[in-house]
Amino acid sequence: MNGMTVIVKTVTRWLKVFIFLYGIYIIITGHLAPGGGFAGGVIIACSYMLLTLAYGKEFTLKRLSLRAGHHLDSSGALLFLVVALFGLGSGGIFFANVLQNRYPGAKFTLLSSGTILISNIAIGLKVAASLFLIFIILSVLRIVLVEDGSQKMIQEEEEE
Repeated sequence: MNGMTVIVKTVTRWLKVFIFLYGIYIIITGHLAPGGGFAGGVIIACSYMLLTLAYGKEFTLKRLSLRAGHHLDSSGALLFLVVALFGLGSGGIFFANVLQNRYPGAKFTLLSSGTILISNIAIGLKVAASLFLIFIILSVLRIVLVEDGSQKMIQEEEEE
């Protein structure tokens, strides 16, 4: 039997959606309240870690493969760079908030921050994918004893 007990799996099945949605909420409202891209990304990664602990890594890798995780990680970094260069190209300053200057929104609303919201989304995507990949890679590594008595770290091959 892969994973944990039926009780843990049932609780995980209910909680994973709420944890994931809370992470998205923290990312999107990070410019209005405490939180932001990093905190929301950690929460989203924790929802996938909970899936891995309850159901096993094979189940989680069917939902989000290593390849998809690498693509999300790279996409977050690229989006963050594009936002920074957009400020350089439009305002002459690296990371200038040109959307806020051109289209000021009403204060304390979701779209009132210009490029900060996009930056939070990029950071959240990057952090969530990176922490998920770190967790999965560390769960695949094993330390075995070699014939001469020393220890060696090996990595199990994953089927993609």
